[in-house]
Amino acid sequence: MTVVQEKIAVQHALPLTDEKPLLVIRPSGGWPSLNLRELWEYRDLFYFLVWRDIKVRYKQTALGAAWAIIQPFFTMVVFSLFFGRLGHIPSDGIPYPIFAYAALVPWSFFANGLTQSSSSMVGSARLITKIYFPRLVVPIAAVLSGVVDFILAFVVLLGMMLFYRIVPTINIVWLPLFLLLALVTSLGVGLWLSALNVQYRDVRYVVPFLTQFWLFATPIAYPSSMLSEPWRTVYGLNPMVGVVEGFRWALLGTHTAPGPVVMVSTFAALLLLFGGAFYFRRMEKTFADVV
Repeated sequence: MTVVQEKIAVQHALPLTDEKPLLVIRPSGGWPSLNLRELWEYRDLFYFLVWRDIKVRYKQTALGAAWAIIQPFFTMVVFSLFFGRLGHIPSDGIPYPIFAYAALVPWSFFANGLTQSSSSMVGSARLITKIYFPRLVVPIAAVLSGVVDFILAFVVLLGMMLFYRIVPTINIVWLPLFLLLALVTSLGVGLWLSALNVQYRDVRYVVPFLTQFWLFATPIAYPSSMLSEPWRTVYGLNPMVGVVEGFRWALLGTHTAPGPVVMVSTFAALLLLFGGAFYFRRMEKTFADVV
């Protein structure tokens, strides 16, 4: 009889025999911990799910990964025509097409991650009901799979900067942090919506409306410099404000440094992430029964 079996037998007042010990499994009560160590133990599953999401996204499509470029590019064309040429919206001294596209690149990463993660639990219902693994892996992998699309769209952005003869400043070293902020925001909202979507399937109808509303609540077609302080800093409670203004500042050298805005956006993004993670963990014990 092993030492582990002896401990279990003592804890449950079982006789010290060579028979298989009785293992009692009880649901956790209250707010469970995030158990990040368990996520690390399942790191191989991350790779599998990310690769699966990438392949499924463009399976049996005529243009494949080109959609990662087509969507933000043609949105930029529409914005440039109606907001730039007809609406005469200011662009902080930057040519309007690249002004809009530099914002649409991180926005597309955020919006696609939000859409994919919000439906990830329902889409993985067969996997969830058959085996155990930390359920947080599913929405996290859905968001991370969008990095490939981001890289493709970012290459086009670099080409546009070359065309307009815009040379990035030393501020470009901050770019990975702004991308991380977009990832945290997308994952934070995605955790809330993915857990709610298991219980209430009408969440899938809310996500497109939420994404469209959030698009126009973010300074993509217009600069945040149109707002005066302190309202511009308060505007940073939308985490994507810090991301978009940070991208423009790091790549295009705009004069509106997003200092206080980024701090407020970072605080809001972390609040969304930790709140969504704890709510997700609290609700995940019911996923296999409800999904």
